[in-house]
Amino acid sequence: MELQKVDGRKARGEKKRRAIVEATLRVIEREGVAGVTHRSVAREAGVPTTAPTYYFATLDDLLIATLLWSAEELCDDMLKIVASGGSAREIARSLAQAVNENRGRTLAEYELYLLAGRRPELKPAARRWLDRAVEVVRPADPLAFRAFLAAIDGLLLQGLIADVAPNEDELEPIVSFLIRGRDDFTAAPKEE
Repeated sequence: MELQKVDGRKARGEKKRRAIVEATLRVIEREGVAGVTHRSVAREAGVPTTAPTYYFATLDDLLIATLLWSAEELCDDMLKIVASGGSAREIARSLAQAVNENRGRTLAEYELYLLAGRRPELKPAARRWLDRAVEVVRPADPLAFRAFLAAIDGLLLQGLIADVAPNEDELEPIVSFLIRGRDDFTAAPKEE
């Protein structure tokens, strides 16, 4: 009986921790990294003002957790499309959504990602996106795959700064070009 009580507390703690991380990304979406304080995140998450400092002693700890969550949770959809051999149209649709309807979130993720260039303690969390991509796709040619990822990053950054973000029709020919050598960066089927 006591074990269930402890597990329940742990589950509630994990739920609150995740709510704080998700709230951090929403604050960054709205105000940029400069708007992230333990107080602003607590307000956004609807938790007591002491909760963020209970789970994350420093703002860097909070930003690292947000970067890691972003790499694990938010990037999976795109990577699953690529790993499953998704069409250029599907990949282009995902990119177009990232710079159009999900623009704020994508901008927040890149702001965090680029902050790692100035804060060395964030670098391992920022590199998690690349590690996650390799884990999901399991590329036959890691170099070709890294070139593909660099191009995707470039397309997203260009889309974020464009006066009018590209749509999937505009992105599809570019993605088609990028995945021409797909066999070079997708894993060979497993022998069973």
